[in-house]
Amino acid sequence: MVLATPSQNALFGMGNPLLDISAVVDKDFLDKYGLKPNDQILAEEKHKALFDEIVKKSKVEYHAGGSTQNSVKIAQWMIQEPHKVATFFGCIGTDHFGEILKQKAAEAHVDAHYYEQSQEPTGTCAACITGDNRSLVANLAAANCYNKEKHLDVDSNWSLVEKARVYYIAGFFLTVSPESILKVAKHASDNNKIFGLNLSAPFISQFFKEPLMKVMPYVDIIFGNETEAATFAKEQGFETEDIAEIARRVQSLPKVNKNRQRIVVFTQGREDTVATVVKMFPVLDIDQNDIVDTNGAGDAFVGGFLSELVQEKPLEECIRAGHYAANVIIRRVGCTFPEKPDFH
Repeated sequence: MVLATPSQNALFGMGNPLLDISAVVDKDFLDKYGLKPNDQILAEEKHKALFDEIVKKSKVEYHAGGSTQNSVKIAQWMIQEPHKVATFFGCIGTDHFGEILKQKAAEAHVDAHYYEQSQEPTGTCAACITGDNRSLVANLAAANCYNKEKHLDVDSNWSLVEKARVYYIAGFFLTVSPESILKVAKHASDNNKIFGLNLSAPFISQFFKEPLMKVMPYVDIIFGNETEAATFAKEQGFETEDIAEIARRVQSLPKVNKNRQRIVVFTQGREDTVATVVKMFPVLDIDQNDIVDTNGAGDAFVGGFLSELVQEKPLEECIRAGHYAANVIIRRVGCTFPEKPDFH
């Protein structure tokens, strides 16, 4: 069997481009802003001062972030050549942070086409790190301004969507433009292409249930971690906390394109990754002392997975690549990576 060399724009991602501002904080800082050690939330009024305070921390780092953007960037890093296999759409502001995101995407050889507007500044995400936990507070700002009519529907942009074979969108984008997600998901389904979605965070399953379940019939691959899977199950009334059983139930939810059976992939940190047809895949061992920052591990897993999927590799290989990428990322601060992967 000849494996497909991925073509340019074969992988399409759309989401919230954010500049990650990461710093090590203490428990008092978390308590002050009512944060859990390990969580992802959207910033509220009470978090405004958090962003001012975190940038004054001694060792603050800035990295291009946003869940989907991280994943497509990692996929491109794993693939290496050709450049621009990964396409990314999202909204930024016409400001310094926006310029940084454009520069970082170019350096990562991702074909980023941002919708740029001047009403709102480029979005940021505060990564508050304590030990090997990270609490993420996203201030979407510009990312929340993505406009389907002014960007996705434009012929030159839509033609990039049509070029892709694999699509991936983090659930976070359901809070911004569910209509854009549906348009892309339906295109994938109608053309027997692969559409992947991430549960992303418990609050998506809780508070964005309606848009999530509207897109679910078009989802070929659903990603999530154990907490997100448990929350989804609870919200859907599955009445089970068994992760393998939840995966089976998610797999059998209604699906439009009957040519592809839905694949469910649930990661569980250092425990085995569960994937349907329900199998357990052990992760790579890592010494706790080597873990620098778990922020981006989930995004990296998806990126590694997508890099093999776009080359038409089997599920086992996709998961192996996901585990490899996550293992690299957690040894570094932010969702960053060495020059070249060492994956065979």
